[in-house]
Amino acid sequence: MTHDPVTLTVQPYAPHHRPLLHFAPAKNWINDPNGLIFLNGEYHLFFQHNPHGTDWGHMSWGHAVSKDLLHWEELPVALEEDDQAMIFSGCCVLDAENTSGLGTPLHPPLIALYTGHHRNEIQSQQLAYSLDQGRTWTKYGIVLTENIPDFRDPKVFWHPETQQWVMALVLASEHQVVLYGSADLLSWHKLSTFGPAGHTGGIWEVPELLRLSDDSGQEHWVLKVDLNPGGPHGGSGCQYFVGHFDGQAFAATQEAKWLDHGKDFYAAITFANTADRTVWLAWMNNWQYARDHIHSTYSGHMSLPREIHLEQTESGLVLVQRPVRELDGVWSQLQTLQQVQLNALDQVELLHLPAAALDAQLSFSATPHSVYGLSLHCDGQLEWTLEFQPDQETTVLTRRGQVWQEGFQGKHAAPLAAKGLLDVRLILDHSALEVFVDSGKQVFTEAFFPAEGLVSLFLYVKSGSVKCQIEGARGPAVKPET
Repeated sequence: MTHDPVTLTVQPYAPHHRPLLHFAPAKNWINDPNGLIFLNGEYHLFFQHNPHGTDWGHMSWGHAVSKDLLHWEELPVALEEDDQAMIFSGCCVLDAENTSGLGTPLHPPLIALYTGHHRNEIQSQQLAYSLDQGRTWTKYGIVLTENIPDFRDPKVFWHPETQQWVMALVLASEHQVVLYGSADLLSWHKLSTFGPAGHTGGIWEVPELLRLSDDSGQEHWVLKVDLNPGGPHGGSGCQYFVGHFDGQAFAATQEAKWLDHGKDFYAAITFANTADRTVWLAWMNNWQYARDHIHSTYSGHMSLPREIHLEQTESGLVLVQRPVRELDGVWSQLQTLQQVQLNALDQVELLHLPAAALDAQLSFSATPHSVYGLSLHCDGQLEWTLEFQPDQETTVLTRRGQVWQEGFQGKHAAPLAAKGLLDVRLILDHSALEVFVDSGKQVFTEAFFPAEGLVSLFLYVKSGSVKCQIEGARGPAVKPET
């Protein structure tokens, strides 16, 4: 059995590449998610957006809303660049106690805090507010500036222990996260600085300081920060630190870990105002090649939203990511094999589909020294393989298919911590692949651009013996409109 790379002639973002459940704009460029918040039954997704074209530029905030985190209604541009500045990344908070005075106690304002990128490259933190569920916005102006470039990406939360708003920002080229405090969201004072630390192979961007519980219920603080370049497989990537926050400063208690072992997970931020869970999503792309995706009316899409928490492992606390629970009721059950056992050099087709749309949960039990994996073929062409190598304690996702950009095709390896029984959740959504290994302790997020045609998912074994149990498989009830 061979897995030779194949050069295809299809172009990225053909109609059959448009995802069903991953948000993509109707047209034009998209990158970082911004201002994620849940408010009165609606999830708001703001995002970096060029309203005028499919390449980066004219940065503004696009806007979409959803009731279930999966089906989105795109609204008019929320915050558009002006003659003073482009609108870079930021966040939204509900000022429930009207600390800013920009609303009333009965009608608290929705506050957006974002980076203004000025024509002279200076970056400042600016504020806008909405009194109508984010449909219209009033720009208030600059609330924090140090008169320097590369000073950006505010993420704000209320810290009840110290009765203050806390803002995390980056000094991008200095590999530092700076924390600021405020009583009213309008006047800010510096609290502390973290870094350089962890991975510093590129500029730091899009920080977030958040409180997460582990599997025993104990609370910890996590500082997430992205970098570009310097990611685990080239281009951009996301890292996180577990530690303590006392209302003034963050101190890491563990070494930096990668959030995602694929190529295409960047600028993740959480939804504010979700009471019973922590949910985030990211831009599903990589700066190494993102601007070469321009072959259609739109460019780029988001990852699926994920619920996150911490779990204790042999290597310390690990941030675990799983698809939001809403995904479980979306697609219809597929008829498939329930169990199959293979020996060395065997291969079997597990699923045969009309298009690359699938949500499958599988578990594997292998003999010692086994090497085995999954492979996806679209219209007869090999698109990717996901191989498990227990002896080397390694998982390898090899993205193949068409060769159209530097850095796109290649092998993306990660340490495999699971012992014995291995569970995998595999989600395909036309041009999106998300793989959750070991109950979400290891994740691969990859964009891919399959050929149009019938899709086959195979299980293959290179050595040893493997038993595969298909716990469930779902797909769209009918072929989606394109």
